[in-house]
Amino acid sequence: MRPDIKICGLKTPEAVDRAAARGASHIGFIFFEKSPRNIEPDIAGTLADRVRGRVKSVAVTVDADNDDLDEIIALMRPDILQFHGHETPERLLTVKAVTGLPIMKAFSIRDADDLKRIEPYIGIADRFLFDAKPPLGSDLPGGNGVTFDWRLLRSLDDSVDYMLSGGLNKANLAEALRETGARAIDVSSGVESAPGVKDLQMMDEFFAAVAEASRAQPVSGSVK
Repeated sequence: MRPDIKICGLKTPEAVDRAAARGASHIGFIFFEKSPRNIEPDIAGTLADRVRGRVKSVAVTVDADNDDLDEIIALMRPDILQFHGHETPERLLTVKAVTGLPIMKAFSIRDADDLKRIEPYIGIADRFLFDAKPPLGSDLPGGNGVTFDWRLLRSLDDSVDYMLSGGLNKANLAEALRETGARAIDVSSGVESAPGVKDLQMMDEFFAAVAEASRAQPVSGSVK
């Protein structure tokens, strides 16, 4: 069974169309000015409209305030809100109550203690995203092209629904799935020719690698 596949940091019609054509379950748009993948909400909305109803669109934010979220939701109309900052459980509960949208909460992982931080969010976040901690000096909470020790995820209860992220590419994808049994994966820099520039051939190669890995090592569990 193939995992959910999210292609994140999209900025062009060609990349959106290719992601949908190859079977992406989710596409992500990043609203964070320091990121080379930053996009304006109205442009993200136009791109999301190209595949709306076929692929779930995800709005990725970092400690966004209410005004920013209101603008993103109004102009993009995302299916899912992803929070990649220091948002508290209380903040996410409020956002869910006001917007009625599902929530994905991202956590940066380096060691076992980092996984313990998800506990207050269980039952609040609809899905988690586990990324690698950024390198020293990086301004980006994600999209840095680095991995973490995937074996740490073996300690998670099966009921914890998560998306695996952090440095995934065609070369390491099979190992990542073998080590984690992840039911969902997220890729950004791993299908780019330069920061923020999606490469259509690299996207094709990544989807081919997922298909091959899924045949060799079926992913267990249900997906959302």
